[in-house]
Amino acid sequence: MGYLKKKKICAASAGLMLCMALQPLPAFAAENGGTVLQSAGVTAVLETSLSTEEYIQLAAQAQGASYGYTNIGISNISDELLNVRAVPALDGKLVGKMPRGAACEVLDTADGWAHIQSGEVEGYVSLDYLLTGPDAKLMANDLVRTVAVANTDGLNVRENPDTNSPVVTQIRQGEELDYLETIDGWVKVAVDSDEVYVSAEYVDVVTKLDTAITMTELLYGAGVSDVRVDLTEYAKQFLGNPYVWGGTSLTNGADCSGFVLSIFAKYGISMPRVADAQATVGTSISADQLLPGDLIFYGKGGYINHVAIYIGGGQVIHASTERTGIKISNYNYRTPVKYVRVLQD
Repeated sequence: MGYLKKKKICAASAGLMLCMALQPLPAFAAENGGTVLQSAGVTAVLETSLSTEEYIQLAAQAQGASYGYTNIGISNISDELLNVRAVPALDGKLVGKMPRGAACEVLDTADGWAHIQSGEVEGYVSLDYLLTGPDAKLMANDLVRTVAVANTDGLNVRENPDTNSPVVTQIRQGEELDYLETIDGWVKVAVDSDEVYVSAEYVDVVTKLDTAITMTELLYGAGVSDVRVDLTEYAKQFLGNPYVWGGTSLTNGADCSGFVLSIFAKYGISMPRVADAQATVGTSISADQLLPGDLIFYGKGGYINHVAIYIGGGQVIHASTERTGIKISNYNYRTPVKYVRVLQD
C-alpha cells in the first residue's frame, strides 16, 4: 500500500509540473524577471523554456527536497514535548519525544495518528500536534539551522582565526557548533555564548533540523534519589525554550546561569546569578562521581562562563545560544573545567 501511495504522489507532482509546462505563463514570468518561482518554499527556479521532460525530471527531484525529507512533519506542540509511542494509542509505550519544531519523515497517517521516523526514533504521534504538507515545509524554512560538525576528535576552538590564537576549548568528533560565517579557511561558530573560530578543514558545514530525543537520552541510571530525578525531569520540561542573555524565565527566556538559578529555586536552593559565582557553591567532585542534578562548568582563559545541569547518561541540559535555546548536549561537548555537587543527599 505504501509503495502505491508513493507512486500516486510522484504522479501527482509530475502532473502538476506538466500542467505548468503546458500553460502560457508570459505575464507571470515577466513580473518575476522571466522566471516562475514556486511559492511553497522550494528553491528551484523554473524557466518557462523548459521542455515537458525537464519539468517531469524536476518534479522527481523535488521529492525529498525539504531538507532531506520526502514527506516532512514538524512538531507543533506548544509547551511540552510531543510523545512518540510504539503503537498509535494514548497508552502506547513511549519510545521518544519530539521538542517543538523537531522534524520527522511522515511514513503514513491513519485515524488521527502519524507513523513517523525522526532521528533514531520511529513510532506514532498525534496529528493534533504535527504540522504536515505545505505548512510543515514553510515552518521548516524558518527552523532550519546551519551547523559546523567536527570531523576530528579534539578539535581546537580558538579566540581568533589564527593558529597562534589561544585555544578556548576542544570539541569532540561529531559535535555540532552553530555556524556563523566562513573567513579565509576559518569557520566562525558560536560555542554557547562565545563567538570563536575553528579550522574549516576539520568541520563539515551542513543544514539541519532538530529531531526527536530517544527515551535513553531522557532516562537516568539506577540509584538516583527522587529529588534528583524530579529536578532533572523538571528541567527537561523547558527543552527548546529560548535563550535570553540576562534572563531567568524558564518559559520566556533564560541564559545558562539564569536557567540553573530558576531550576534550583523550585527546590528551595538559592544560587548566585552568574556562572562563575555558582561554581563556588556546593562541593567540587570528579567526573566519575557525577549524578543527575550535579553542575558542570565550562570556561576559557581561567574564567568560568557557562554552566549546565548533568542529567545522567553522559548528558547535560543547558541554555546554550539564542539559536538553539535550552538543549541537551553530551557533557563533554566542550572541555569541562569544574564539576560541582549542590544537592547533598
